Amino acid sequence: MAELLSIPRSVEWNDTHITILNQQKLPFQTEYLELKELADVWDAIATLKVRGAPAIGITAAYGLALAAQRYETDSIAEFRKLLQKDRDYLASSRPTAVNLFWALDRLVASIAHTSSVNEAKTALVHEATRIQVEDEETCRTIGEYALSLFQDGDRILTICNAGSIATARYGTALAPFYLAKEKGINLHVYASETRPVLQGARLTTWELMQAGIDVTLITDNMAAQTMRTKRITAVIVGADRIAANGDTANKIGTFGLALLAKAFGIPFYVAAPLSTIDLATKTGQDIPIEERNPEEVTHLAGMRIAPEGVNVYNPAFDVTPHELITAIITEKGIIRGNYETALPALFNI
Repeated sequence: MAELLSIPRSVEWNDTHITILNQQKLPFQTEYLELKELADVWDAIATLKVRGAPAIGITAAYGLALAAQRYETDSIAEFRKLLQKDRDYLASSRPTAVNLFWALDRLVASIAHTSSVNEAKTALVHEATRIQVEDEETCRTIGEYALSLFQDGDRILTICNAGSIATARYGTALAPFYLAKEKGINLHVYASETRPVLQGARLTTWELMQAGIDVTLITDNMAAQTMRTKRITAVIVGADRIAANGDTANKIGTFGLALLAKAFGIPFYVAAPLSTIDLATKTGQDIPIEERNPEEVTHLAGMRIAPEGVNVYNPAFDVTPHELITAIITEKGIIRGNYETALPALFNI
């Protein structure tokens, strides 16, 4: 797939360090960072140098495996205590994306039956690598299912960046656009800029243009006008956590798009892997919503754009109620209707 090959990977394991694409610098600079310490990994996640729920999970998994390589103990019991401490530290980097906790807990579980420290160190690297490899295949499968919902010539709106650089490859909400390009199906993407950090403007448009995909950028407050005048046929978004009843946390602004889609009679799709589904969280009201630095709102490109001392509310995510979601697209298929029944059933397929 020549078009996708031009998109760099967001995370790579290099034995002594992790290499990440610094998404803070895009689209003006393609910079790679080497994360050599656990604190570097925590900072990269917290400051959005790496972002996107699957990519956060992959980075955290590699970060935990990297830290464990340096434990100076021959006691497997002591090794597990150190691992749990570092797991909890990395888990504190961001609260909303459940993939972070899922990946870390998967690594901890992977050494439950190891009998030596060396065996445990090897198992952790293998498990982290497996998470990344699985995510690439998962994203492609999600893309195939999502593409079945679209037709040649469709105009589709998205928000934030649920693409290749937010995952192992292909993305979730953006995966069908890569596959459409591969198959010669013409889809036009409208990307919301995604204030205040501009992931849509900086990242989604950048990676889609790299692959030669037809994309148009709009500001967030142009969504209703765009839906009405540009004949938008669907909205597709990613997710950071899906509750047991289908309520979905995603980048701030997603809930507004879902309300608009309902008003215009446009299908609203959520694309996400099973690792984003959190059956332990019953409804969207139980999902913790991260609030970020006020300067993300009061400043733009380092310059103040609001009065000094103004009060700021800066939630990074919102929750779309399940009744506004037409379908949830996963690697196990497309589900509709009663999510409270359908979501748990996916784990038995």
